[in-house]
Amino acid sequence: MLSTMQDAPLTISRILQQGTGPHGGAEVVTWTGEGARRTTFAEVGRRAARLAHALRGLGVTGDQRVGTFMWNNAEHLEAYLAVPSMGAVLHTLNVRLFPEQLVYVADHAEDHVVLVDATLLPLFQQVLPELSTVRHVVVVGGDPSAVPAPGGVEVHDYEALLAAQPDEFDWPELDERTAAAMCYTSGTTGNPKGVVYSHRSIYLHSMQVCMSDGMGLSQGDRSLAVVPMFHAMSWGLPYAAFLVGASLIMPDRFLQPAPLVEMMVAERPTTAEAVPTIWQGVLAELQAKRPDVSSLREVVVGGAACPPSLMRDFEEEFGIPVVQAWGMTETSPLGSVARPPAAATGDQRWAYRVSQGRTPASVQARVVADDGTVLPRDGASVGELQVRGPWVTASYYGEEDPEKFHDGWLRTGDVGYLTPDGYLVLTDRAKDVIKSGGEWISSVELENEVMGHPAVAEAMVIGVPDERWSERPLVAVVLEDGATATPDELREFLSAKVAKWQLPEYWTFVAEAPKTSVGKFDKKRLRQQHSQGELDITHLT
Repeated sequence: MLSTMQDAPLTISRILQQGTGPHGGAEVVTWTGEGARRTTFAEVGRRAARLAHALRGLGVTGDQRVGTFMWNNAEHLEAYLAVPSMGAVLHTLNVRLFPEQLVYVADHAEDHVVLVDATLLPLFQQVLPELSTVRHVVVVGGDPSAVPAPGGVEVHDYEALLAAQPDEFDWPELDERTAAAMCYTSGTTGNPKGVVYSHRSIYLHSMQVCMSDGMGLSQGDRSLAVVPMFHAMSWGLPYAAFLVGASLIMPDRFLQPAPLVEMMVAERPTTAEAVPTIWQGVLAELQAKRPDVSSLREVVVGGAACPPSLMRDFEEEFGIPVVQAWGMTETSPLGSVARPPAAATGDQRWAYRVSQGRTPASVQARVVADDGTVLPRDGASVGELQVRGPWVTASYYGEEDPEKFHDGWLRTGDVGYLTPDGYLVLTDRAKDVIKSGGEWISSVELENEVMGHPAVAEAMVIGVPDERWSERPLVAVVLEDGATATPDELREFLSAKVAKWQLPEYWTFVAEAPKTSVGKFDKKRLRQQHSQGELDITHLT
């Protein structure tokens, strides 16, 4: 027996129409470095229609890929809406990839057109001659004549293209399962891998972002979307905001602590979203200047484990709760959010908050032992996290990777356990767990505890060879400006927090922690520095 319900496709054009119609008065604020420029959702919709017409004129007549090499700004939002709604596929190019990786992903996706922020032209021009499928480059906010185009490539001015077009477009009726956008993983090992999101997956994911067990985004919110639009779809915030009418504050290229705090004071966001390294810098700026940021209801942190000390400092000093979320490019990316049960109090509530949270109804999670046994949700049994759901990818674009997908589940590479009430606690990445004398040591736990020391800004932990124990932890420490600490002091600080056999003997101090293109600790680079003898290491006995 079938239902009597209508079968209305879940498409981005429907999100576009909702945002530009009922929520047309909501605001998009793009930071300029000297203030803000403003537009409305309604005007963004009109410009998205013009962009769709312009792309038709550049040969985008089907599911061609349209790349973006852009910061978070109103023009990038126009592409987010126009490209999928017209039936093409949006491909957000990560501006922080190495040049050879950028060439790889643009060619692998077969980008036909690329929209490029003028401020990023020096980077893009390095790779443009190597791009084999790109036929049109559209310069946003700058002079296209400054771009020497290789043969077969035409260069255009974004505003000139839009000015010649009507501000209405007959958005086609699309199958909700067709491709809408694609994003490549950050490529910390091997070439980046492509994930292709459908209209349906983006629509459902946008709804979850707005739910109370998601990010709780709602009409009247003002979201400071620091998380980049060029990676993992800015955590779905642009589409979710258009769905419910939450205004967006876009930082463009001004991602340093001082301008971010300036935005918070001037634009009064109610929520803000970024990776832990961003929040560490913002916290230091807040502590130094003590501005009024009382508009913030909460900030969301994801992309890497958040040090509990960072969460405590934000809440105790500024009254701003930090909500931890977990996800990855392969999960669109929202996988879980750490909102405690209503009945939890005191230390119990804190334990829930520092976990990775509970997966929503649409995302199933399990932990699996090395032999394939599905482990119980007992809060103790540790295994690899696997997930599945309607916004979790089932494969990578254009390649087979049977090691990553098993029996309909995505193998995340994260290691942890599930509690009886469904909360996820990750103890490490599978490749980062340290096996010492037959016992496992969590590098993430050590990092978080070291970063609780007031003199420490950042800490990275990797396993290094040890004659007696096979492997032992090495701690790389970045000190706060003007602060001092010795390995003995830091080890003594740790002694009350971890088991004695886990206390690291190897320590090094570095000026800066190496990071990936999306702000995560780059442990692969730290291992290279260690193996090549680039680190000054203290060995405590």
